[in-house]
Amino acid sequence: MKTATLGPAQRAQALTRMAEHELDLLVVGGGVVGAGTALDAATRGLDTGLVEARDWASGTSSRSSKLIHGGLRYLEMLDFALVREALKERGLLLQRLAPHLVRPVPFLYPLRHRGWERFYAGSGVALYDGMSVSSGHGRGLPVHRHLSRRRALRVAPCLRKDALVGALQYYDAQMDDARYVMTLVRTAAAYGAHCANRARVVGFLREGERVVGARVEDAEGGVTYEVRARQVVNATGVWTDDTQALIGERGQFHVRASKGIHLVVPKDRIHSTTGLILRTEKSVLFVIPWGRHWIIGTTDTDWDLDKAHPAASSADIDYLLEHVNAVLATPLTRDDVEGVYAGLRPLLAGESDATSKLSREHTVAHPVPGLVVVAGGKYTTYRVMAKDAVDEAVHGLDARVAECVTENVPLAGAEGYQALWNARARIAARTGLHVVRVEHLLNRYGALTEELLELVVADPDLGRPLAAADDYLRAEVVYACTHEGARHLDDVLTRRTRISIETFDRGTRSAREAAELMAPALGWDGAQVEREVAHYEKRVEAERESQRQPDDLTADAARLGAPDIVPLT
Repeated sequence: MKTATLGPAQRAQALTRMAEHELDLLVVGGGVVGAGTALDAATRGLDTGLVEARDWASGTSSRSSKLIHGGLRYLEMLDFALVREALKERGLLLQRLAPHLVRPVPFLYPLRHRGWERFYAGSGVALYDGMSVSSGHGRGLPVHRHLSRRRALRVAPCLRKDALVGALQYYDAQMDDARYVMTLVRTAAAYGAHCANRARVVGFLREGERVVGARVEDAEGGVTYEVRARQVVNATGVWTDDTQALIGERGQFHVRASKGIHLVVPKDRIHSTTGLILRTEKSVLFVIPWGRHWIIGTTDTDWDLDKAHPAASSADIDYLLEHVNAVLATPLTRDDVEGVYAGLRPLLAGESDATSKLSREHTVAHPVPGLVVVAGGKYTTYRVMAKDAVDEAVHGLDARVAECVTENVPLAGAEGYQALWNARARIAARTGLHVVRVEHLLNRYGALTEELLELVVADPDLGRPLAAADDYLRAEVVYACTHEGARHLDDVLTRRTRISIETFDRGTRSAREAAELMAPALGWDGAQVEREVAHYEKRVEAERESQRQPDDLTADAARLGAPDIVPLT
């Protein structure tokens, strides 16, 4: 497989090629399900297109808890099939498909009651581990263990002594969700898919009742293309109902949005060698290790306001701080919070009034000839959702199509990753980078790290870290534009890197340096650099203002004070 590049020239070429001939399959939506669907289709030999209105993973798929997990709480709901399916996928991702992007993470579950709770929770975690092993892909993670209070406090000294009588420790997995989606897109492109972000579907093409393609507007150039396809897949997540409205169809189901917010705090604010999982009155709360930081989340509340930029209110932040502080010996304050982000879960509506009880199962439907809709589900099971969507679309193609093979298709950067990891000390010596820096690159790019290091060899100045965000090299900003499809400053600071949530300034001190690095790669002049920086600063201020508001309505109004750099009309 030749590694694909998602630079400006490749994007323009993809749009042109999609408009030149009829595709087998056009996928609408560049989140994890859409990207996975494009990869599934391309690896079955189908001529495939993928379009996304904004940036790859700019919606739900960049704002998750960043966990690849079976869903321990779904065992309590007796949803064994969903848990078994998710655990199999977790194992595949860890061991075969994306070992460079997905890695184990430990969690401690504090026990508050003696006797019965250890038996009840322990039985659930034992079943969880057993189902993982029985899936055939669960042997890569340590099994759970029971801890006394003394041993638990040794592992997590941050906990109040009166917050637990003992604990359970078990393992799940995590990834950088936005990077994962972008890598999925690159892999799909490597197998022949035509992929274009900032390309919005403004209408569907019809021949009688049948959908035969879509009108796609290039948000960057203003040109509208007619893209014809034998089948179209709507994989737009929380926008499913809006996309369905473009064909005048209500659809066979509805998708309801549930807002979840997360806080990011520095590593030194919580003294622990393990993540935490805490039960709340509504759901569960995670404290997740994240490099030099912790991610704390999440909330679970109904949301019917702006879908593109869900806002975290002051009440949301207080909720998380209150619940995590209930178990911490040294409470967190607002001043400890580096970053805040909010995302929307696409839940199938109609099954429960409480969003925390809505099903994470997915549904695939064929509402009109030529159009397949896939919705619901959870990040971990994206590959299964993609398979089901393509299987449904194949029914409308007048040809024999191969079965799904993505269970055996590693993502870009996976092949050779382990060998490079073993050679990381030699790579550090060869490049002059510290071995910790090489490890950082390998865990973000895998074997594609060599491409990034070529940029450093050509221009050693790119081997320096960003002045105000020294976790990231200057080369990573350039590579995001030349290889990873970044079109705007927001794409780089928010999704290709995580500077927007990992620094107290939310990335404003890095904005100008990053924009000036991006300019040559994207052909920007000085005026465009100024526009990008000004827009990013306004966006950060709007987010900060929204987080000072008391409720969803006022927070949403404040966040909408900063429009997109490329408005969607």
